[in-house]
Parts: sequence; C-alpha cells; structure tokens
Amino acid sequence: MTNATVTNETIRPSEAEHFGKLAADWWDPKGSSAMLHKLNPVRLHFVREAIDAHWSGDGKSVKPLAGKTALDVGCGAGLLCEPLARMGAKVTGVDAAAENIEAAKAHAAGGGLSIDYRHGELGTLGLGTYDLVTCLEVIEHVADKPAFIAELAKRLAPGGLMILSTPNRTVKSRLLLVRGAEAIGAIPKGTHHWEDFVTPDELAELVADAGLEMGEPTGIAFAPSKGLHLSDDTSLNYIATATST
Repeated sequence: MTNATVTNETIRPSEAEHFGKLAADWWDPKGSSAMLHKLNPVRLHFVREAIDAHWSGDGKSVKPLAGKTALDVGCGAGLLCEPLARMGAKVTGVDAAAENIEAAKAHAAGGGLSIDYRHGELGTLGLGTYDLVTCLEVIEHVADKPAFIAELAKRLAPGGLMILSTPNRTVKSRLLLVRGAEAIGAIPKGTHHWEDFVTPDELAELVADAGLEMGEPTGIAFAPSKGLHLSDDTSLNYIATATST
C-alpha cells in the first residue's frame, strides 16, 4: 500500500527504482498496484470529509476544491491527483520516479485532465504553496523524515489543509503488511521496510516540529467481511490531517 517517495534531499535511489518498475501497470486494478486500488477509495472517503470539514463545504458539491490548489507528494502515477482534479483543484503531482511521472502524464491526458506533474526532489522544484497538501503512503519510504515533513509544511499555504497517511509500526503491520501481504504477492516484495514505519505519536511529533498540529488519526483497517475500511483501529495503517497551529 504505497506510492513512491519524493523528499528534500532524502530520496533513496533504491526506492525510486523499485516504484519506477511498477509504473507500467500502476493503473491496472489487478496488477502490482492492486492493493493500492483497493486502498484508494477508502483514503478518498477520508480526504473528501476532511476537505468539507476544513472549508465548511457542501458535502453534495462535486467540486469542493474549485478555486483551490493541491499538491500530492509521492504521487505515483496519479491515483490521487486525478480525483483531486475532478474535485475542481488545480493539481500538482511530484514523484521521485521518472517512470511514474510519464505514466501519470499519459493517463491524465487520456482522461482529458490538466495536471502539472513534476519529477524530482520536492525541495528543488521551486514550487510555491498550496491550499491542500497530500502525502499518502510515502513517509515510510523517506530516509530523513524530519526534513521531509518540514518541506511538506513549507508547501502549505496559510489556512491550508494537509493530509498524511502511513502504516503504523506494530506487530500487526509487520505480520500483515510485510510478511503476509508481500509473501502472497498482494504487495510487491521489497515494498515495505517495517523499521521505517511511523507510529501516530511519532508522526504527531514530527508534524509539531514542523509548526503544524496533527488531528486525531483515523485507522485504515482490514477485515475479511469488509475489506479495507476506515476504523478506530490504527494498528495497521492510519490517516490524519495537519493544520497550522
């Protein structure tokens, strides 16, 4: 359950290479990114509710981000960028793997979407600030997490909203995400390194050090009867907002 990673001078070449190799079938719901396709609707549900809550929006509006800018860091081939664009945002997507950016551009063009995709390190691209900054399933692939979160915070406009998600570092995530999911091929082998997972308390501290305040995290759990779903259980994976203090 991951996108590739882009950081401020913390890109791991091995990570970019790993995810670049997945670019060709990133949009195939039955391919190597199948788990991400299952995860994406769950994340989008949280994202939409967070957007409406933050800007006091109308939950029935099809364009809740009209007139707003959005930045997705570690965008992969655009699984989140495209829905954000359809919500009305002017979207920029950044990723470390050039192959992912090319796949993202091609898919967006095929869907008639105008999205500004950039390849490289976030801190070197000369980007401005954005109303919405998203970074989903990326932090666990970053070498220098404080520098990365600080760079994300720099990209957030005053009054803006940040949304972060990442696996939790627990016994459950080690068994299910690393040993289990990778062993049966649900996630490509080598995708996750359990020691790099971040607990909610650690993420809250990183966010606070960057001058932001993290909201109460919502779990992304799995059950055979429900599949992946939002939950009070954060032991596997979680998603949270962050705003200026």
